[in-house]
Amino acid sequence: MSEKPRLVTGEERGEGKFPKGLVLRLFAYLIAGHLFAGFLYLLFTLGGQS
Repeated sequence: MSEKPRLVTGEERGEGKFPKGLVLRLFAYLIAGHLFAGFLYLLFTLGGQS
């Protein structure tokens, strides 16, 4: 019979650290999200002045 697939923990995969690609993608999404939110805030602030 075949063995059940063994779960790979984070410690075995990369010493408990996040993958580098995931960290870079998360950082890029956070920066892009804040820039977009700032743009919307500026848009509504300038639009509300008229």
